[in-house]
Amino acid sequence: MVENVKELIKAHEGIKHEVYLDNENSTIVPNEILETMLPYYNKRAYGNPTLTHKPGWEAFETIMKSAQKISEYIGTKILEEITFTPGATEANNLAIIGSTFLKRNNGKKIVISEIEPINVLHVSEMLKKYGFSIVKIPVDSKGFVNLERLSEIVDKETVLVSIAAANNEIGTIQPIKEAVKIVKDKNPNTLFHTDASDAYGRIPLNVRDLQVDMATVNSYKILGPRGIGALYCREGLELEKILEGQIGTQKLWPGIENTPLIVGFTKASELAFQDFKLNVDYMTRLRDKLMKGILDDLPDVKLNGPKNEKRTPDNLNISILRCEGEALTIEMSLRGIYISSGSACSRRLLQPSHVLVAIGRKYSEAHGSILMKITREHTEEDISYVLEELPLAVKRLRGIVGSTRVE
Repeated sequence: MVENVKELIKAHEGIKHEVYLDNENSTIVPNEILETMLPYYNKRAYGNPTLTHKPGWEAFETIMKSAQKISEYIGTKILEEITFTPGATEANNLAIIGSTFLKRNNGKKIVISEIEPINVLHVSEMLKKYGFSIVKIPVDSKGFVNLERLSEIVDKETVLVSIAAANNEIGTIQPIKEAVKIVKDKNPNTLFHTDASDAYGRIPLNVRDLQVDMATVNSYKILGPRGIGALYCREGLELEKILEGQIGTQKLWPGIENTPLIVGFTKASELAFQDFKLNVDYMTRLRDKLMKGILDDLPDVKLNGPKNEKRTPDNLNISILRCEGEALTIEMSLRGIYISSGSACSRRLLQPSHVLVAIGRKYSEAHGSILMKITREHTEEDISYVLEELPLAVKRLRGIVGSTRVE
């Protein structure tokens, strides 16, 4: 296996232009963010923030300032409402398990959408072992949640509703404010959580205005380091802890906080929000150029998700018929263009994306999907290069399929 990987990497030698578009699954951290993080490993605030000495006090101050900034970026100014976690998976687990166990005497129904991120789907399914029932709200062909069905489902037994603010695979921006109102009108005691990882830094996000009880945000989705995220939990809501360990500065998540990663997350947030509209407009323009080029120049392709302003500015998901997605990711990689087929969570299972199946795509269409995400670091030259190489890669793969097809 290792030798095979070595050969695949060696095959990339000589590539002159590289374009990384797999920002759904990881990201390249810009130097500006890395340089901000490095001093926190050995020059300042490297201590345990719970200890009474200078490095500890510096770490404590740094973490509190970071929590304050993150809270402001999501529309609340109460730093105690922010809990740093090792990522969105941990934040979603904390929100869903912590809230359902808190409310388990009030009911045992959890409501999620059919297209929630894998970590939300899996932790919800796990809770069946503890007597909870899971109801999934259907979505339409563009991925929008059926609000009428949501209203029908929520009842006095519903303890939690979790709907992502923006879908990670097809970019659909959900009407969260309307959904929260429906839920609270039906049952004021039902808690509402949103995974806002794909909304944070890309669309306006104000948890106070949305009236959500909990919201997850993630660092690497905005060019920050991996291994750090945060959960917003509104003041007065006391979740049950899901982990025990050394007491840190946060009551909901034990252990020594990773100060350098928190600093990197905060810097990435600052860069995303300081020129928010400029960044969003730039990503939208490049994404639209890429979308138009593919839809205009490639035959037999389908756009997955909405095409208008109800799609996040970075997201492009295309099904390329008569072309297997995994084969296309390899072919494009050999050309220096790095994309993904479906999500990282499901691609190694050789199963179609649950999101694409939920919006009505056939298995062949789902397996032929590719996902690309634009960032403010991309250039016009990058997009032009992709538009040059993608048709060539598709033509080659379709030629292989055509030559081996048995009539």
